[in-house]
Amino acid sequence: MALSPNGKTVVSAGYDGQVKLWDVETGKVVAKWTGNTESVWSVCWSASGERVLSGSRGGTARVWNAKTGKTILTFETGHKSVFAVIYSPDNKQIATGGYNEHAAKIWDTKTGELLATLKHDNIVCSLAWTSDGKKLISGSNGPIRIFDTATWQQITILEGHAVVYAITLSRNERLLASASWDNTARLWNLDTNLPIGPLLQHKSPVECAAFSTDEKMLVTGGYDEDVYAWDIHTILKTADLDLPIGTNIVSANISPILSH
Repeated sequence: MALSPNGKTVVSAGYDGQVKLWDVETGKVVAKWTGNTESVWSVCWSASGERVLSGSRGGTARVWNAKTGKTILTFETGHKSVFAVIYSPDNKQIATGGYNEHAAKIWDTKTGELLATLKHDNIVCSLAWTSDGKKLISGSNGPIRIFDTATWQQITILEGHAVVYAITLSRNERLLASASWDNTARLWNLDTNLPIGPLLQHKSPVECAAFSTDEKMLVTGGYDEDVYAWDIHTILKTADLDLPIGTNIVSANISPILSH
């Protein structure tokens, strides 16, 4: 699932092939989009909030008009299943990753034309694009890779996990969090491309990770059905690092359950 840029709507998808929009305040479904004949594995918003991108089993990527729910574009990615989709910050390109061909692929947003293929050793599970558009980061059945989007050349490898299910950038983009099959999550310093502190241990594989809006907390979750909240300041202090993090205090509220 993914939160809209204005923070008011969540898009979700699942085995039923439907893409659903949820009102954040009420927890109610406000739209259901059909058209996929297979399970939908991944969704994201465009930076403008005007488009939603979905990737499904079978390898189809679909671009939706977020207001009308109409399909604007569909294209076949060559992945057997599309596990990750993301828009570039300028909305001009799309990146996909998945099972089969062991690659992340770059596509033209308007035409669906393939622009570049970024080879990996195994399945690509997750993608993140820096806000300046200059770097694309991938998590895979293998190391985390960072690519220069001007040349599409790999510039860095971050090693320390077996299978990386999810990656997420902090708002200031100096920290990267990763969630792995190896029962751990990890923080990375993108100034040095080195891990920060010890592994964040879980009891089972970790599937997701997210920073709080004030960047003080990292939240992770996985197969054990528990949610973990980690104090980023404590992790940085333990590692003897002085990286600036947010200072605004926010309150935590229990969100309504979104059930497909």
